[in-house]
Amino acid sequence: MNTARTFVRSLTAEERQALEKGRKSADAFTVRRSLVLLASADGLGPSAVGRLVGCTAQAVRNAIRAFEAGGLVCLTAKSHARKDPGRVWNRDRDEDLKNLLHRRPRAFGKPTSLWTLALVAEVCHEKGWTPRVLSIEAIRRALKRLGVGWHRAKHWITSPDPEYAKKKRRGTG
Repeated sequence: MNTARTFVRSLTAEERQALEKGRKSADAFTVRRSLVLLASADGLGPSAVGRLVGCTAQAVRNAIRAFEAGGLVCLTAKSHARKDPGRVWNRDRDEDLKNLLHRRPRAFGKPTSLWTLALVAEVCHEKGWTPRVLSIEAIRRALKRLGVGWHRAKHWITSPDPEYAKKKRRGTG
């Protein structure tokens, strides 16, 4: 059973006036929130308000909770921008990244001699340049911004057999 309030608390005269004004706003978010809160204050339940406004009952409950927590501030949509700046590459490390790519991964204890984006991200984190292992897309974008062309390392099939080149030409024509 849901113990959360399903109706907005009694509105003060100032709050009701602000919500009436919000109904005429140019911002659709403000209009929708104002309509939800006014309808709820008039005694309609979340499902009925949702049908009236064109949203889900859960969206109505979310609006009521936001109003209870912050008052009229809930009439303004919050930013959808990322809140943690650690997701991006620290530009102070650009030269370090370029220099890293001129060294072999084996110098950092890796079992390969070819760089991959995932391996670059891992080494950058191990060296303390990033707070976490960045995605390969974040590394790719940093390299692109630096003008570093990146192609996935290719493994070529070779053999220690001295006759390998001759046999390969015969086999492939």
